[in-house]
Amino acid sequence: MKKVSIVILNWNGAAMLHRFLPTVVDHSADIAEIVVADNASSDNSIEILKSEFPEVRIIVLDRNYGFAGGYNHALEQVSTPYYMLLNSDVEVGENWLGPLIDFMDAHPEAAACQPKLLAEHTRDHFEYAGASGGYIDRYGYPYCRGRVFETVEKDEGQYDDIVEVLWATGACLMIRRDDFWRVGGFDERFFAHNEEIDLCWRLFNLGRRIFCVPQCHVYHVGGGTLPKGNPMKTFLNFRNNLTMLYKNLPEKDLRHVMRMRFWLDYVAAFKSLLLDRNWGEFRAVIRGRKAYKAWRADFADDRRNIQASRVVRNDSSVADLLPRASYSILWQYYVKGNRMYKYLRKAK
Repeated sequence: MKKVSIVILNWNGAAMLHRFLPTVVDHSADIAEIVVADNASSDNSIEILKSEFPEVRIIVLDRNYGFAGGYNHALEQVSTPYYMLLNSDVEVGENWLGPLIDFMDAHPEAAACQPKLLAEHTRDHFEYAGASGGYIDRYGYPYCRGRVFETVEKDEGQYDDIVEVLWATGACLMIRRDDFWRVGGFDERFFAHNEEIDLCWRLFNLGRRIFCVPQCHVYHVGGGTLPKGNPMKTFLNFRNNLTMLYKNLPEKDLRHVMRMRFWLDYVAAFKSLLLDRNWGEFRAVIRGRKAYKAWRADFADDRRNIQASRVVRNDSSVADLLPRASYSILWQYYVKGNRMYKYLRKAK
């Protein structure tokens, strides 16, 4: 029995499957089961899979469950010890899985890990979605080693060390089957965006650890389903990010962080309206906040359970940025001009 299943969630991604799935098959079929879970596509994805990739297992879902729900429904049907969640727009190379499997085998404390993500179109630069491992600042804004807001760094080997991170990107995420289901998988209510950060944070709260293993690297296109700047993407990001904070923040931090986010989110909304003249983005931020407020009570039990099961860690090896940085990334980026991760590490 193979140890790893590579599970690719697809929704109307026939072009991406045709382009990138051959690299996965060529460099993985000997050591991993390859699965494509189709989120009720209306294009010819299934036909392409059946005709061009007979070695790939197909799971057909009855409707589009989004990223979170789609993976949950698909992974219920996968039994290998390790899941490798892989976006359909990722190109992999020879022996790409080896370093990740070796690391997970050698580190039972690790629930999940990611490789280094580079941009498929500019291969010497990091890719926005995950770069070389993710963190969040004190107010819940995510950033990565190699990507802070819109600033994406050139990869010069500066983040090639294996480090513990708060979150690993869902674009290429290796996770233990037992850990995935220990926390109930992704929160399907999120549909898409921030679900992997929420998952990793919940695991961290249980004392499990997340790593970036840059000895493996892949190339990611990114933004295939909802491109950056799409109002729906903005809506989901704001709604889900606030919900994630409500679920996972310790009691001592919750009120202060949510009060600050109220003001920071409205500053972002009015910047979109007054400076960028982007009415769609303005409305998306406001809608995201209203949607969070409307469904917050639905997550009260989740919050109580997460806080009740939280493990207090006194491990000196844990990076001082975990689980949240002590600073505001907005202040560092826009006021102090610290736009790269290496400068944030020195921030106070």
